Amino acid sequence: MQGAIEPTSDTAAVAEAHHEEHHDFRVIGLITFLCSEFLMFAGFFVIFLVYRSAAAEWPPEETEIELLLPAINTIILVASSFVIHYGDTAVKQNNVKGLRKWYAITAAMGAIFLAGQIYEYMNLGYGLTTNLFSNCFYLLTGFHGLHVFIGLLLILGVLWRSRREGHYGAEKHTGVEMAEIYWHFVDVVWIVLFSIIYLLTLV
Repeated sequence: MQGAIEPTSDTAAVAEAHHEEHHDFRVIGLITFLCSEFLMFAGFFVIFLVYRSAAAEWPPEETEIELLLPAINTIILVASSFVIHYGDTAVKQNNVKGLRKWYAITAAMGAIFLAGQIYEYMNLGYGLTTNLFSNCFYLLTGFHGLHVFIGLLLILGVLWRSRREGHYGAEKHTGVEMAEIYWHFVDVVWIVLFSIIYLLTLV
């Protein structure tokens, strides 16, 4: 069509630079938010350790914990961090089908983790208000479980949006990357939590 304005290389370069700047801003914002969340978890961890050091018996006799199920859950969650990275790698190669496959597997692993945590709660034999240990235990694991649930929603959101043609690709993957970063955060926090609550408590 005569008179139509053809995009120039300068225009394309400006658009690409704007996209990269927007991408960097969102990722930095997410990382800043996650740093504040980690500080909150760190505060809970410190309180837990202070209570532990001051208690004559920790955990109290009526609030024993089992290691097998949480250990299995830990393996599942740690493995899911590798799985979700495969999805991020796939989309950066314009492999949207690979993105869907790996993110769907990650979502399933996250759901299994939450189901395992609920099963653990149902079979512990004590509740939130039984004693100080149980209060700390449910607060920390429950707060982390909430973050896993939010991460699961982010992953499902990526899967939903990936149905649209061209929504994600080698040049458009900010949402995918942010979901991966959040999931890695959830994984790292759980490793610390598992070490402090389960391994250290059983020592």
